[in-house]
Amino acid sequence: MKARVGACFLLLLFTGSALYSQSVHFGPELGFYNATNADGSRLMGGLALRIHLARALGIEASVNYRSEDYSGGRVTVRSWPVMVTALLYPVPVVYGAVGAGWYNTAIDYNSGFLGIPGYSVTDTKQDFGWHFGGGVDLPVGGHTRLVGDIRYVFLDYGFREFPGSAGINANFYVVTIGLLFRL
Repeated sequence: MKARVGACFLLLLFTGSALYSQSVHFGPELGFYNATNADGSRLMGGLALRIHLARALGIEASVNYRSEDYSGGRVTVRSWPVMVTALLYPVPVVYGAVGAGWYNTAIDYNSGFLGIPGYSVTDTKQDFGWHFGGGVDLPVGGHTRLVGDIRYVFLDYGFREFPGSAGINANFYVVTIGLLFRL
């Protein structure tokens, strides 16, 4: 019985995924994310380019925009992550993901930073983060795919120290959904 299940799994892996090999898809994505110590959950938007290289292997490049507040709105972080993700498809519609991102970031320390009314400063920096997760990649027509995944991102913004900021953690998880069109 185990041999039959294993054989069916291998057959599905190597024949079904051939339908996805050597294809390129591009389209919008929308995400919901929650940074560990942020003041709340937020939406983000962006674009993704997904290339299926071979049977069970793909790569994704994406650019997004996101913004979150920390410490009761005293710190606002806006970032434009550029990410590259390797995709491994154990079956044609399910994938695991691991990758890295370059986060172009503006950190606004708003009025009240350091307890000084009207004081505001902005830091601009580039940060490196990495992520892992998994998702589904469903065909919804001849050349269109509906993709959705969940990823956990490890990111350290290196905030300036101010009262009440000790231990701020910017790691987050993100749930995305996208509609990708074949190029």
